[in-house]
This record gives sequence, structure tokens and C-alpha cells, in this order.
Amino acid sequence: MPDSVFTAEQRDALQEIANLAMGRAAARLAALLGRFIELSVPRVRVVQASDAGKALREMTGIHDNVTAVRQGFRSDIKGEALVLCRTANVTGLAALVDHTFGDAAAGERTRDDDEVDEAGVETAAARGETSSQDELVFDVANVLMGACVSSILDELGRTPVFFPPGLLGANVSFDDVFQPTVLAWSVALLLEVNLGLEDDAFRAHFVMLMAEDSIRLMGDALDALLSAL
Repeated sequence: MPDSVFTAEQRDALQEIANLAMGRAAARLAALLGRFIELSVPRVRVVQASDAGKALREMTGIHDNVTAVRQGFRSDIKGEALVLCRTANVTGLAALVDHTFGDAAAGERTRDDDEVDEAGVETAAARGETSSQDELVFDVANVLMGACVSSILDELGRTPVFFPPGLLGANVSFDDVFQPTVLAWSVALLLEVNLGLEDDAFRAHFVMLMAEDSIRLMGDALDALLSAL
């Protein structure tokens, strides 16, 4: 299945859907962090699974170690969502959260309701606690993965079921994240969007991975969406 598996119209539609989804996720993240969030243009590639790590390294520009969180999802279209960030940049996020929510931790901020993530779990930042860096990245990833996947599949007329998210690693290489020998498919769709703070102190990359059967189903869903316009 070549990189040109999608027509130009399908690719444009998928990128537009991803852009809308990331806009919603960025709004949630901005509310969580109290900062403006910048977004990149979504990028789509279809590659051999053995080339996924190399392709994502090119797409993200990351060559050092990362902190990575993954979450599986399924409908008739199924796959995995990943959130990656440079491990070296996580300290900047921790400093921002400690500064933003420091007053709340001292009892200077009041709340009527608990802030929750996509799974209905109160985030560490919303609790106003000084959290470990892994917990902070997990909070950010929960917001991004839940909002993005739900929005994208909703536009395609699907309602995803999510598997529990998991931390792939707190300081791992791309080779450790993408191991061709353990991937369940031979071809992968890479949908990548990155977002970050306006001062570039922290940047995260959202990636959606899908296998060959789901790629075909997504193409059919995009055709149905385009024909309804």
C-alpha cells in the first residue's frame, strides 16, 4: 500500500478533520495550563511499519530521547494514539504547572467542580499539586488523545471505545517506541500534529497509527463524508 493510498481530496479532508480535532484539544489544554497553545499543520503519511520510526523522526524532527504515552481505540476503524515529547522539555512543563497552580496548592484558588480529563479522572494539575513529570505528561496526553481521536472519528460517524492509556517510557529512544518486530501490521497510517506553548518551552506530538484494514475503512468513511457535502 503506497504513500499515495489516499486521493488528494481524501488527504485534504483528513487533514482538515485533524486540524479541527486538534483545535478542540488545544483549547482544553490551554484551559488546563492557562497558556496559549500553538498548532502545526496536520501531516499524513502511509508507510511500511518497519519504516514508522524513521518516518516519524523525519516528521517530528526529534532525534533525542522522548517520553511517550499510548492509548488504543476501536470501532470498525481501530488503531493507536501516541503522544510524544522530548524528555528534555518536560522540565519546562513542570515549571509552568508549578508556577500556574502554585497559588491553588496554597489554598488561594477555589473550585466549584473538579476538573477532569477525557476519562473522567481529575488531573494532577487541576488538583493544584506539584506532580511528577511523568504524571504531567500523562495528563497532557490524556487530554490530547481523548479529544483528538473522539473528534476525528465523530466527524467520520464513529464512536470509539478506548483502552486504558499506558506510559511507554519516560526517557526512551524512537527505536524503543517503534519496534517493527512487535507491530501487529505491515503498513501504517501516520497522522501527526504537534502543538506547544508559544515560547516553545514545551512541545508535544500527537500521532495516530492505523493498520491496513482500518486505512481502507477510513478511506471509505472520507468518501462518504465528501459525498455528503
